[in-house]
Amino acid sequence: MSDALKQRIVEDMKAAMRARDKERLAAIRLITAALKQVEVDERLASINDVRTLAVLQKMLKQRRDSITQYTEANRQDLADREAYEVAIIESYMPEPLGDAELEQLIEAALADTGAESMRDMGKVMAKLKDRVQGRADMGAVSAKVKNRLASSG
Repeated sequence: MSDALKQRIVEDMKAAMRARDKERLAAIRLITAALKQVEVDERLASINDVRTLAVLQKMLKQRRDSITQYTEANRQDLADREAYEVAIIESYMPEPLGDAELEQLIEAALADTGAESMRDMGKVMAKLKDRVQGRADMGAVSAKVKNRLASSG
């Protein structure tokens, strides 16, 4: 599997260093540190794009939660820093899937797995995971699949 996304992040980090863009460099270093941590924890030589997207997705969720907490605590300075990091991380995420595209992928996964009831939920989600990772909210995808399986089974 390719690691082109990780390579792009490293190139952007070098560009930020050359441009002396300290804020951008700090945000990208957070990303590379998280990726390196996964490689160490999972004993990987190099992290692939699917896993990189999963790490970025997790980082986005953490930062969005932090923004909410900082805003409630009237710490706009900290909320703004987190929002900047969200913007940098989002720049590495693929284009989100449209509803029609997502429905087609769900249809294909249901057909491929022969899913007929809620017992088949895991098979369908496993089939969809790599295709929608980073392009759709997995919770929303899960709910759509659940609705389809509940109505057919």
